[in-house]
Amino acid sequence: MHQPTGFGSGRLLVVAFEGWNDAGEAASGAATLLVERLGLTEIMAIDPELYYDYQFNRPTVGAGEDGVRRLTWPGAALLGPSGHRGGTAADAVTGPGVDGLHVILGAEPARSWKSFVAELVDAALAAGVEGIVMLGAMLADAPHTRPLMVFASSENPEVRRSLGVERSTYEGPVGILSVLADQAEQAGIPTVSLWASVPHYVHNAPSPKAVLALLAKLEELTGLSIPRGSLEAEAAAWEAGVDALAADDDEMAGYITQLEQARDAVDAPEASGDAIAKEFERYLRRRGDGRSDGGRADGRPDEPWRPKDAG
Repeated sequence: MHQPTGFGSGRLLVVAFEGWNDAGEAASGAATLLVERLGLTEIMAIDPELYYDYQFNRPTVGAGEDGVRRLTWPGAALLGPSGHRGGTAADAVTGPGVDGLHVILGAEPARSWKSFVAELVDAALAAGVEGIVMLGAMLADAPHTRPLMVFASSENPEVRRSLGVERSTYEGPVGILSVLADQAEQAGIPTVSLWASVPHYVHNAPSPKAVLALLAKLEELTGLSIPRGSLEAEAAAWEAGVDALAADDDEMAGYITQLEQARDAVDAPEASGDAIAKEFERYLRRRGDGRSDGGRADGRPDEPWRPKDAG
């Protein structure tokens, strides 16, 4: 299979943002694992004063290894090879183009998105990036007991032909990933977007199972091999924890059974190949209604297995 520039042995950039695009912290979790495994170092950083609202994304304070307490400000940075891999040989990421792999990791900005994206695209061009993979995660009607789906799409015709991915038909509000993908394509850098489905009934907890799903899809499209470390054990513990919650709640258990039946129908040989795309579009429409946290419009947790008149 022919791969467009950057998705084979070319210089690849992986992008993830915390916030709207990061249900279950799956996208940022996958990108952080890559940064740690590759021992990447900061090449450029966005000035947070220009793009962030500190009442929405507050700085945090914590003690470092030296015991000194320091502030950490929200922001975004481009990270690239340092010449020193992180971890042990067993943790090493291998595969085509691994020595040129770059990552953008940060928080979704609150303002001036056009300028924000222009800075990142310029930095990517300066670093010689030839292809970009956007990582996202969405809250979906997905059962935690089944493999979590990842929807791959691209606006680039060559990427769609070469990688066998679809073109999203969604129309409506978008996050920073879509804006960055649009500007990167205009600058001549091909892009593909990967969105993992995270069970919305456990939206408050990080989802290592969704991190695993994103990493598996990234490997499939790029030829990389990414060691999982403790992720598989963490995913099993996460699933067992949700099982325990459902065991104490008949309504929740019944709702999960309905999701399992629906998912099994989708996985049947005669099922439509558009199922994941439709789930993705339903998710984005919910986001377009202002429900960015997976909850109700009044900010209360969304528990669809509860009767509608429940307190």
